[in-house]
Formats: sequence, C-alpha cells, structure tokens
Amino acid sequence: MNKINSFVLAVIGLLCSISVSAHDFEVDGIYYTITSSADKTVGVTFHGDDYESYFNEYPGAVTIPESVTYNGSDYSVTSIEDYAFYYCPSLLSVVIPNSVTSIGDYAFLDCYKLTSVVIPNSVTSIGEWAFADCSRLTSVVISNSVTSIEDYAFYNCYNLTSVVIPNSVTSIGNSAFSGCSNLTSVEIPNSVTSIGDYAFLDCYNLTSVVIPNSVTSIGDEAFRRCSGLTSLVVASENPVYDSREGCNAIIHTSSNELVAGCQSTIIPNSVTSIGEYAFYICSGLTSVVIPNSVTSIGDYAFYNCSKLRKLISHAEVPPSCGSSVFEGVNKKACVLQVPGDCIPAYQQADQWKEFFFIEGVPTAIGGVTMDGAASAKADVYSTNGMLIKRNAELKNLKHELPAGIYIIGGKKVWVK
Repeated sequence: MNKINSFVLAVIGLLCSISVSAHDFEVDGIYYTITSSADKTVGVTFHGDDYESYFNEYPGAVTIPESVTYNGSDYSVTSIEDYAFYYCPSLLSVVIPNSVTSIGDYAFLDCYKLTSVVIPNSVTSIGEWAFADCSRLTSVVISNSVTSIEDYAFYNCYNLTSVVIPNSVTSIGNSAFSGCSNLTSVEIPNSVTSIGDYAFLDCYNLTSVVIPNSVTSIGDEAFRRCSGLTSLVVASENPVYDSREGCNAIIHTSSNELVAGCQSTIIPNSVTSIGEYAFYICSGLTSVVIPNSVTSIGDYAFYNCSKLRKLISHAEVPPSCGSSVFEGVNKKACVLQVPGDCIPAYQQADQWKEFFFIEGVPTAIGGVTMDGAASAKADVYSTNGMLIKRNAELKNLKHELPAGIYIIGGKKVWVK
C-alpha cells in the first residue's frame, strides 16, 4: 500500500471515530445547540446525532427557560430547532419563553399527546410541519408577532377546533391547516395576502369562511373537500376575487371563473366557467343551476357530489367538461334538465350523455298569478335560472318580489 492510500485511510478512520451530535450540551433534561457563539444564543434541539436517534426524550410537561448557563457563560434561548421535539409521544405540554423568535421545521411533528400550545409574542415564524400530526391539539393561540405560517404547519391536527390568526400574518402556507377536520370556523385577518394550495383541504366541519380585501392569491384547491361549508364570502373591496350577488362562492373577478363553491352556492349569470375541484366532494349539495353564460367546467368540479339530485343547465350549448366532472354523481337518480330543444345535444355531449334522465326545463306559461297561489312552499328562480328564494312561502311572494315573471314549481308565474 502506498503512502497516499495509507494517509487517506487514516483520515477516513479519524473522521469515523468522531461522534457528531446535534446537541452541544444538556441542562435539566433539555438539549441545546449553540447557534451563535458571538451573540451567546442557543436553540432547543434533539438528543444525539440524528433526530431519530432517541424517541420520546421529552416526556410530560416541558418548560423551556429564557436562558441557560454552559461552561460559565450565559446563553439566551432564541429558537426551537428543526425536529427538536420530533416524535415525542409522551409530551403533554410545553411552555415557550418570550426569548424564542422561531419555531423550526418539524419541531413538534408527531407529538400526538400535545393538547395545547401558546406561541409567545417573540415568535415571528412557524416552520413547515411544525405541529403536523399533533392529533390531540385542540386550540392554538398564535401571537401577533407571527408573520408567516409555513407549509403543513398544522397538518392533520384533526382535533383542532379553533385557531386565531393574528393581524401580523401575511401568508398561510400550502396545506397549513389541511386535515384539521374539526375546525369549524376561521377568521382570516386583513393582513393576509396569500392562501396556499390545499391550505384548508379536508376541513370537513368548516362552515364559514370570509376572505378579506387583502388576499390577492388563493392557491389551488384551498378549500377542497370542505363539505360542511355553507358560507363562503369575499369582502366587497377585494381587487382580485368577489362573491357577486351574494352567491356564496369565490369568483376570480377578471376571468369570471368560479374557483370555489359550497352547498349553498348560487351561480351568478356572469360566471363563464366553473373551475377545477370547485364543488369537489360537496356532500351537502343537492341541486345546481348552471346559467347560460357557463361555457366550460373544469376537472373534478362536481366529483363525488353524491347527494346531487337535480342539475339544471340553461346553457344552450352543453358546456365542455374536463376530466371526471360528474364522477361519483348518481346519474340514475340525478335529473338533468336542459332547454327542451337542446336535449339531443346533451344526449350526445361527452359526460352529459351519461345522465339517465335528461328532460326539458319546463318553460310553459302556467296561467297562475300570485293572487291565486296556494300557501305551499317552493324554490323561486329568475327566468334565466338564478335562484332567488329557497323554500319560499308562495302566498307572501307578492309582497316580497317586484312584479314580473318567475319560475316557480317548474312553471313561469306572473307576480302582480
């Protein structure tokens, strides 16, 4: 063996003999890494040389101090490092001091017995996957110093019922609250400018969302599979999105595309397209009226809307359909109503032709006036198919509607 090879092997052997640990020291059962020797700062980290070296090194209740002493020097605790509490299944609670300014990626991932956390005013960022899979986390108080909630920050926190997002937050990352299936409401402050892809995916119990004026970017499928939504409203001064005519939907203003709807959405006449996944698995959706202005429907728009029983399309030309638009809709139970002379076109159009019952929208004048109407209840539509009142008492309509022609009970009715 030559001298060069002997030297290389000796160096490799020396390197392999050195134990490299993520933590530099331990005090009172908490492991720290020195983040700045000059500034005398440290971060809380995991035990060992890899985040998977030791599991459950932080059981029970943990109180992080603002400062620690090591080798005669005082260090300020300013961060919770990446993976610091990763997979600590016996961690019940943690007190984070005001000295901490950042919570790293995966910091509390899989701490599934952690029930609550208070993030102090000093913290400015919550890292990716920081509290993901903390399945028993029921409430989160985010301080008003936090400016960003990163991707997957609270992913699969399915017992989380409430979250308060402060006015300091400017961005909500991709899938930040995805899988928080018991989250019932969220107030997005007027400081937020962007909502990431899948941000609230699978928040089944979310019933209402208000998009403030500040939001100019909503990612793909941000509210996908939020099947419990009954109220989806964009603030009136938003420059990019709107909820025109009280439609309970998010519409991209310049393109007139309906990007997200819910079970109580009324599609306005000005909408020209229904976006991908707009009503994806909207299990509470029972009927839809598509106005004549709609020319296209995106991929999976009505996918698995299993309770849909009436689909009325006023479009004289069947809107073009992307992939699997009506997959999962019971096409033998859902009646498709279209303009009478357009039935042949729908019977030949891709995906529309799969409906078992395709019939004409009743358009004949019924000769009924509101003075002679019974005291029954019915949905009231305008002549262009927009739902005006749901389950309205007919005897009172003459006092509630302007005079004109409406479609009630499948007939054109003159309200005097």
